[in-house]
Amino acid sequence: MSFKRIDNRLATEVRPVRITLDAYGYAQASVFYEQGNTKVLCGVTLQPGVPPFLKGQRVGWLSAEYAMLPTATHQRTQRDGSQSQRNARSVEISRLIGRCLRPVVDLAAIGERTIIIDCDVLQADGSTRVACITAASIALQVAGKRWAQRKIFDKNVAGMQVAAVSVGVIDGEVCADLSYEEDARGDADFNIILTEHGDIIEIQGTAENAPLSWDNFGVVRTTAQAAIKNILLAIAEQMPQNIAMTNPQLKNAQPRATKEEKQPIFSLANRLAK
Repeated sequence: MSFKRIDNRLATEVRPVRITLDAYGYAQASVFYEQGNTKVLCGVTLQPGVPPFLKGQRVGWLSAEYAMLPTATHQRTQRDGSQSQRNARSVEISRLIGRCLRPVVDLAAIGERTIIIDCDVLQADGSTRVACITAASIALQVAGKRWAQRKIFDKNVAGMQVAAVSVGVIDGEVCADLSYEEDARGDADFNIILTEHGDIIEIQGTAENAPLSWDNFGVVRTTAQAAIKNILLAIAEQMPQNIAMTNPQLKNAQPRATKEEKQPIFSLANRLAK
């Protein structure tokens, strides 16, 4: 390869992958996912109800929300919640994540419930959307196993693992898992999402500076396949053999008092009791 990558990686080599399960306490499953200097946090929750267009059909839904923290990049960005309208990029990526995970979830098996996946980028160094898709799929796998263990559903509704990678063409060379510096100078950029069996979920791509030949696109495909295989191997090596039935942090969480249990701080009953 004539083009030398900033961190001396090979064309199909991905940055180091690290996963931490149950990164925070209240989600039914969560994953802190690191790929190089890109760091994302994804949580999964299950809620009753479905969008209006699905009511009465006895099937469920899956939706996702993506956001980038203000200091995730070198230059601070405005928080989505402080704007009158959501950032268009965040909306587009949110839809992408949901679209990529719905095909591998048995929505008919969950009844009229909605699986919600929250993805937050804590630190961005390129490839944030594909990192979120991979992390969300890991969290969904953990949640699916827990729901099955607790007999919420008769089976693991999460289905198969999904992984994603960015592939770019830089100075004529096809490279996987682009960092920010590489992405900024690329001639073409693709986001490729596959199942654990190598089947296509979605492909996004564009030739930004020069048209891409079909022969080069073939190289993009094989590079993505090799890179995703490496990502899946890294995940498999770090996943525990047995997933705890519930988030271990929930055991230490104090349940909120019900309306009947709550006592007003200042009341005649309290004063008489004393």
